[in-house]
Amino acid sequence: MNLLIQHGRVIDPASGFDQHCDVALAAGRVVALGPAPADFVPRRVLDARDCIVLPGLVDLAARLREPGHEHEGMLESEMAAAVAGGVTSLVCLPDTEPVLDEPGLVEMLKSRAEKLHLARVFPLGALTRGLAGEVLTEMAELTEAGCVGFGQAEVPLPNTQVLQRALQYAATFGYTVWLRPQDAHLGRGVAASGPLATRLGLAGVPVAAETIALHTIFELQRSTGARVHLCRLSSAAGVELVRRAKAEGLPLSCDVSINSLHLTDTDMGYFDSRARLAPPLRQARDRDALRAGLADGTIDALVSDHTPVDEDAKAQPFAEAEPGATGLELLLSLALKWSQDQGVPLARALAVVSSAPAGVLGNAPDQTGLGRIVEGGVADLCILDPQAHWSVRADALRSQGKHTPFLGYELPGQVRWTLVAGAVAFERA
Repeated sequence: MNLLIQHGRVIDPASGFDQHCDVALAAGRVVALGPAPADFVPRRVLDARDCIVLPGLVDLAARLREPGHEHEGMLESEMAAAVAGGVTSLVCLPDTEPVLDEPGLVEMLKSRAEKLHLARVFPLGALTRGLAGEVLTEMAELTEAGCVGFGQAEVPLPNTQVLQRALQYAATFGYTVWLRPQDAHLGRGVAASGPLATRLGLAGVPVAAETIALHTIFELQRSTGARVHLCRLSSAAGVELVRRAKAEGLPLSCDVSINSLHLTDTDMGYFDSRARLAPPLRQARDRDALRAGLADGTIDALVSDHTPVDEDAKAQPFAEAEPGATGLELLLSLALKWSQDQGVPLARALAVVSSAPAGVLGNAPDQTGLGRIVEGGVADLCILDPQAHWSVRADALRSQGKHTPFLGYELPGQVRWTLVAGAVAFERA
């Protein structure tokens, strides 16, 4: 369908394009920025007056809960939450049940997602069979099935030899390995080590759990040349190590979650299970370093770390509650809040949820211009009302997961329309 977006402020963070102009879409692509071709006849016109037209968001960490956890989330509900938040592409983690370690499972997930005609799904394949950390998966077959990389999700890989072999194999074929830096033994706690965890009697996760893992990953990168994406960095010390590794030239990218970017361990209050997260919330100095690292480019992308959790799993003592929080619908607003709080340019705030994460994905098949607004590129767009504010309420979230530490927050910016392949996937009433 031919569609014309009029009167909006169009921002493409990757190129620096920022001006008021029309955007013409046809056959799932952007055909013009500015005046439409003479023979272009729109079947629908969207009036984006006072709105920002930006690339559809690319989220590098979202659990859709299918297959295996349908009681916590369904593809229908979580994909609807994605487009309501302006997210048009997302990476699905491999810790489903069964684990995404077989091509048939990956193909089934992609087929189910495509039939919904909502956001694009890029599965992350399991690095080891069953995420057991012992036998490597058939990475070539999983890549052919549609996987964009390989990881262990939240399951640490204690056997360094297995990790070394995985990186060697990945380097040979140009695959990216996605790892959350976490020592298998030091990372067994439920809260960040510190005075608060001690006072509450909660098992702590020291910063060393992250830094030891980072040192190991970087040493193996030096010997193998493998490309690694670090998932959900959580500490000031970790940010500094990544900064040095990038300066050294290691093939490296990394992200941070909306939770770690805005919250600290004090947001746990008195055992509030909504703040039971992985990685755990750390101290203010860590949060401040993460904010600075995202601003200066040390950290490439901001992710929702969307993990729907049902009521029964959260209505437990803090240490026994299931970690996770809903986040797809909050990602864009929390990027804007970070921009406003820290004085970060709007273009950078939009880049960390669009072009930068798209760059981590690399050249996905048939997705020219993903995370960008360029003539000839995919017509995945978000139209945002930057002046609107909204309150985070459980009953207003489209995700099946209603738990988030941001409940009650007043957030800036509201999505008016989300377009995927040139079609309206979400429209706010």
